[in-house]
Amino acid sequence: MSVLRRAIGAAAMGNAVEWFDYGAYAYLTTHIAKSLFPSGSDAVFFTLVGFAISFLIRPIGGLFWGPLGDRIGRKRVLAMTIILMASSTVLVGCIPSYASIGIWAPVILYLLRIIQGFSAGGEYGGAATFMAEYAPDKRRGFFGSFLEVGTLTGFVGANAIALLLVSVLSDGQMASWGWRVEFFVAAPLGLIGMYLRNKMEDTPVFQELEAKQEEEKEDPVGVYKDLVTTYRRPILTLFGLVIALNVVDYTFLTFTPTYLQGSLKMSENDALLVPLFGQIVMACLLPFFGRLSDKIGRRPMWLFSCAALFVFVVPLYMLIGTGLTGAIIGFALVGILFAPQLATISATFPAMFPTIVRFAGVAIGYNVATSAFGGTAPSVTDWLITKTGSDLMPAYYMMGACLLGLVGAYFLIETKGESLRGTQIPGTEEAHDEQKELAKQAAGVD
Repeated sequence: MSVLRRAIGAAAMGNAVEWFDYGAYAYLTTHIAKSLFPSGSDAVFFTLVGFAISFLIRPIGGLFWGPLGDRIGRKRVLAMTIILMASSTVLVGCIPSYASIGIWAPVILYLLRIIQGFSAGGEYGGAATFMAEYAPDKRRGFFGSFLEVGTLTGFVGANAIALLLVSVLSDGQMASWGWRVEFFVAAPLGLIGMYLRNKMEDTPVFQELEAKQEEEKEDPVGVYKDLVTTYRRPILTLFGLVIALNVVDYTFLTFTPTYLQGSLKMSENDALLVPLFGQIVMACLLPFFGRLSDKIGRRPMWLFSCAALFVFVVPLYMLIGTGLTGAIIGFALVGILFAPQLATISATFPAMFPTIVRFAGVAIGYNVATSAFGGTAPSVTDWLITKTGSDLMPAYYMMGACLLGLVGAYFLIETKGESLRGTQIPGTEEAHDEQKELAKQAAGVD
């Protein structure tokens, strides 16, 4: 159990670093815009473009890191991605202002966001695979939920520091140097995460595969070909689920402070306070939903969450628009409906692929969908609000995404309690037959 706890800590810490960066960028958008972009009405939009850029590059990171993780191991790749992510985050805080170096300020920001996106392309899929392969089959949902506790811990940490900074510093101090402080915090977080990951052995499932030397079965080109032929169904199913997950995630968790300030005219302090409470509630509930998925399955959790959000997200956004109290309650309720998806990611996605292409399948499939629909969500919803004048556009955008999520959940193969060993897709008849053969071999039966 101590090894399992260390594995959970190693995976969750890296995830916290990744999402601390995204949270810091999202919560300090207006200050980054004032410091690194020319003054004007489009400064916030171009700052949000910087947010989207890191996601547009993530598929390239997934194409690079995914097959590599299936060949040399999950641990080695995760050690490299966390260093890239943490160092590029720290360097964002070092960029001179637009007043000092002109156009080079946003250019350097975009370049660093590209590096962050490249590293994130391997970070999430690798961490989810690492967590899933270490967890016991019957409790994968519960232990896997702590990866998303790490995600929300990163968000909450970024939110809390941003709230503290804007509370004690003036607007001038925030614009000149205050916003940079948050990005420097990534340095110790990254070092801690790297230490935890270097102390771990690779997953037992990967070590078993490595012992059989099956990781040498295909080169990366062969892996890409297999993913679009042999594993077309899980890839397309994954797309539907990830679109729902990340449109809600990035519209709801990262865009909210900018939305509350820009569209609902809240003060910056109140706009940061609203998601802080909701994220803490969600973090507390994730292990409960993860444990529940071990009992009733992953598929019912996704079907319920997507359907409930489709029905209730518009009225809840109307509640958010009534003022601070309504915003806190509405945000928390949306978070509770979203939590069944978030809690089961690392139990659901890695189990959609066999071991030999698991890292690649999750990293590539997840990041392509995230790039197209997740990272672009803040800038798309901001543009939609501007064009339509409707403050409910974020809710309508989430509804469309949840429809795709319902389709994906309908075709999802249930993998509750299924083994992740072997060369077949978990939960299929072929996988069940293979597991029986592996059990016979382990028992010495011909």
